[in-house]
Amino acid sequence: MYNWSVDTTELKKDKRKYAIWNLEQMVNFGLGGKKISREKLKKYWKILDLDHNKKAYLEMILWPQRF
Repeated sequence: MYNWSVDTTELKKDKRKYAIWNLEQMVNFGLGGKKISREKLKKYWKILDLDHNKKAYLEMILWPQRF
């Protein structure tokens, strides 16, 4: 994934912020050939700023018993 608007070297110093930013980028803008960690998605779910439709779809995959 290539992001020209964010200094990732600075962002990587805070592991939590980087993990959240990376998950948001991967879901909203594409995976770039990588896989998303199910555990990380669940861990940061409540604070992720995701596209509404994508978030609803992922929620069905992560917690199918709710639907």
